[in-house]
Amino acid sequence: MNAMAQPPAAAAEARFEPLTPERLDALMAIEQSAYSHPWSRGNFTDALAAGYQVQLLTAGAQILGYFVAMPGVQEAHLLNITVAPAFQRQGWAHMMLDALALWARSQGAQWLWLEVRVSNERARRVYETHGYRRVGLRKCYYPGPDGQREDAVVMSLPL
Repeated sequence: MNAMAQPPAAAAEARFEPLTPERLDALMAIEQSAYSHPWSRGNFTDALAAGYQVQLLTAGAQILGYFVAMPGVQEAHLLNITVAPAFQRQGWAHMMLDALALWARSQGAQWLWLEVRVSNERARRVYETHGYRRVGLRKCYYPGPDGQREDAVVMSLPL
């Protein structure tokens, strides 16, 4: 078993910490392994420079997942949420969504917004079980295979 696939510490040992430049290489390895069209290093450094909320979920030295959220006027927008492939289907996404909602409320947000690929049924189910509802569709929002574009489902959660 490689270091990335070691079982995480008990959930009681999981914690959130802000992304630092020193952890960016480890985050990028997860991002590239999790997506066919991953965010670039520049996307993450721009998010940090803009003051967006960029939180890692860690257990020991391992990154279990992370999220990036942009504050707005009485709302927050989830830009990226990722669970490392080795730790998917263990409830970490729900933990991160709970943390996101707590942070958003602390910023005075009354709504959370996100986009998700139409084809990503698993993620849509996670969001729906967390209380998010479909409110719209963005045509040709995401890059797809062979230069095609994929629609995004717009979802929101009242806080």
